[in-house]
Amino acid sequence: MWKNFKLNKFLLLIPLTSLMFCFNSPKNDDEKMQTIMVSVKNTLSYLHYSPKTINDAYSKDVYKHYFELVDPAKRYFLQSDMDEFSKHETKLDDYISQGDLSFYKLTIDRLYQRVDEIDKITQDIFSKPINLQEDETLTLEPKLKKTPANKQEQYNEWKKFIKYNILQEIESMNSKEEAQKEKKDSIQKYKLKDTIKLKILTPDEKIKKATDEVKDLVKDTFTRFKKRKKMDWFTVYMNAYTEVFDPHTNYYSPKDKEDFDTQFTGKVIGIGAIIQEKKGNLYLGALTIGAPAWKSKQLSEGDKILKVKSKPKDDAVNVVGMLSDEAVRLIRGEKGTPVTLTVQKKDGSIKDVTMIREEVAIEDTFARSIVVNAPNGKKYGFINLPSFNADFENSKGRNASDDIKNEIIKLKAQNIEGIVLDLRNNGGGSLTEVGDIMGLFMDAGPYVQVKDGNGKIQTLKNKYEAPIWAGPLVIMQNELSASASEILAGVMQDYGRAMVIGSPQSFGKGTVQTFVDLNRFLNTEDDFGSLKLTIQKFYRVTGESTQRKGIVSDIQMKDFFTYAEVGERYDDFALAWDKIPATKFQKLNYFNIQALEKASADRMAKNSNYQLLLESAQWREKLDKEETITLNINKFNELMKHRKSQIEKFKVLTKFENGLQFVMYPSEIEREKKDEAFRKKSEMWIKNLKKDLYLQEAMNIVSDMGAKS
Repeated sequence: MWKNFKLNKFLLLIPLTSLMFCFNSPKNDDEKMQTIMVSVKNTLSYLHYSPKTINDAYSKDVYKHYFELVDPAKRYFLQSDMDEFSKHETKLDDYISQGDLSFYKLTIDRLYQRVDEIDKITQDIFSKPINLQEDETLTLEPKLKKTPANKQEQYNEWKKFIKYNILQEIESMNSKEEAQKEKKDSIQKYKLKDTIKLKILTPDEKIKKATDEVKDLVKDTFTRFKKRKKMDWFTVYMNAYTEVFDPHTNYYSPKDKEDFDTQFTGKVIGIGAIIQEKKGNLYLGALTIGAPAWKSKQLSEGDKILKVKSKPKDDAVNVVGMLSDEAVRLIRGEKGTPVTLTVQKKDGSIKDVTMIREEVAIEDTFARSIVVNAPNGKKYGFINLPSFNADFENSKGRNASDDIKNEIIKLKAQNIEGIVLDLRNNGGGSLTEVGDIMGLFMDAGPYVQVKDGNGKIQTLKNKYEAPIWAGPLVIMQNELSASASEILAGVMQDYGRAMVIGSPQSFGKGTVQTFVDLNRFLNTEDDFGSLKLTIQKFYRVTGESTQRKGIVSDIQMKDFFTYAEVGERYDDFALAWDKIPATKFQKLNYFNIQALEKASADRMAKNSNYQLLLESAQWREKLDKEETITLNINKFNELMKHRKSQIEKFKVLTKFENGLQFVMYPSEIEREKKDEAFRKKSEMWIKNLKKDLYLQEAMNIVSDMGAKS
C-alpha cells in the first residue's frame, strides 16, 4: 500500500533544514554513493513511521541481512572472507552516518573476485568427467549450510550444485519423454494422425545433453553477473539498511523507480515488444498487437537486436552482449519520439527499423470481468482485479476504481444476479482507490483509519453517495492478497456488505508508504533515486490493525499457500500489530453469515477434489522443507519414481473442471478476431477459470446470498 503523499513543506522545514543544500553535485560514483548513504540515513531517522536507533544493535541486524541478500546460499564467500568482514559488524551504523564506503567496497570487490574464481572453478569441473554414481548429498536449506572453509570446500560445493542441476535436467527430460509417450499411445489407440516426434535417448545421451545444458546455464549466469554494474549492488547494500526498519522501506535507484512506476500505472512508453536474453544476445519476443513494433510490419519475434538508436542525433548503441534491462531503457523514451532498431532477421539480412514511441498498456495490470453461467441456470459476474493501479500524473490515466466501475456497468447490462470480486494475489497499490471502489458497492462512510508516527489519527471516507451495485457480493482473497486488498476486504466485511472467502487470513501488510526523492534535500539536479518510506499504519473502522494478522475470511478455504510461510508475520523486521479506538460506522445486514458458512462447509466437506487439493498442498510443502537430497543418480531416480507414484493420485486435479460456463462480451469477441495476442490471453484465462475450484465455491456462495437476501 502506498499513496501519493506530498510531504508538508512546514514538516520539511523544521527537522530537515540541516539537510538542505548540504551537498554539492557529486563528481563521481563514490561521491554519489556517499551522498545517498547520508541522505537515506537522515530521511529514515526523521520521516520513518517508527524510526530505529542507529546503534551497534542496528548495525548487527543490517550486517546479517546484507549477507542474506548478497550470498543467501553461501556459495560465493569463503570463511576467511567472513572472518575479515566480521570486524565491521558493529560499525555499519557509523558508516551510513558518515557516508563511509569501505565495507561496501570491500565486500563487493571481494564478491567480483570470488565470482571470477568460481567461474574458473566451474570451467574446470565441466572439463572433467562428472561422476553421478558417487554417494553424495547436497544441503538444500541455507540455514543449515556452512560457509566454505577453503577453496577446496568451495570447489566441492559447486561440484555438488552442478550435479544437482544435471540430475534435475535429466529428470525434466524423463518427464517430457513420458508425457510424449502417453500422447503417442493415445493417438495410436484412437487411430488419429500421428504428428508427435518421439526420440528416446539412452541414459548416457541424457547425461551428456543435461551436462551441456547446465554448462551453458552456468556460463550465462556468470556472464550476466560480470556485466552487472557495481552501482547496482549499491542498491542491495542500501536495502540492507532500509529493510531492517521494516520490509516495505526500500531504496530505489532511478531505473528501479522507473520500473515501479511502469508497473503501478500499467503503462510504458515504448514499442510494445518483449526483449529476451539468450546466450549473450538480445532477441525480440512477443509483439503487442497494435503497438509500434507490430505496426511496423518489419519486425518479428526472434529477430536479433544488434543496435539501438534512442534519438535521431545520437549514435546507435551496440547492444550485443548487453543486459536486457539496459537495452530496454534505450528503447523506452518520450511519447512521440523516434527510436531505431538495427536487427538481424532469421534469414541473416540486416535491417534498420524506425518507430515512433507510443504509450503501451500492460493489460494484465487492469481489472477484467466476464459473465458466468452457473449450473443453477443463473448468470453472475466475475471481476478480477490484479492491482489497485492509479496514474497520479495523468488525470485521464487509468485507475482501478474507474475500471471496476466500467466492468460493473458491463455486467449489469448482461442482467447478472451477483458479483464475485477476485483479489487473490493482489498485492495492493493506491489507498485512495479503496474508498472509490467501496463507493461503487455501498453508501458513503469511513473505510480506513490512518495513524502517523506522531500518533495523529485520520479517518478516510469514500466519496460516492449512490452505489452502482447493491446486490450480492463475494470477495475472494488468499495469503498473497495484501495492503489495499486487505483494506477493501476488511471494510466490506466490517460493514457486512460482502462475504470474504478464501485463505484463513490474508498477507498482513498494514502500513502505508510514500516515495521521497533524495535529491529534494540536495543542491543538485542529479537524480539520486528515491526512498519508499513507511510513514503511516492503517486500521480498520473497528480500530484493528491489519498488520501481521491480515483479514480473516468469513468462509475459510485452505490452499497451497496456507501450509507455507507466506505473510508479514514471518518477517523478522515487520512492524507489530496493535489497535486504536473504532470509528463510527453503520453496520449493514445483507446476509446471514452463519447460514452461508454452514452451507459452504457442508459442500466442501463432501468435495473430494478440495480434500485432495489440501492433501497435495501438504505434500508439496513437506517436499519444500526437505533439507538434503541425494546426488547419486540411481538413488535420485528412485526418489523421483517414489515422488511420481505419490503424485499419481493428484493427477485427477489437472483434469478438474468446475462446470461453470464463461461468456465474453460481444465487443471482446470482435476484438479477438483482430488481436491474436488478446485471443490467446483470453483463451488461457478462461481455461484457468474453468479449473478454479475456489471460484466454483464462490459462485455457490453468491448464489446462496441471492436466494436468502
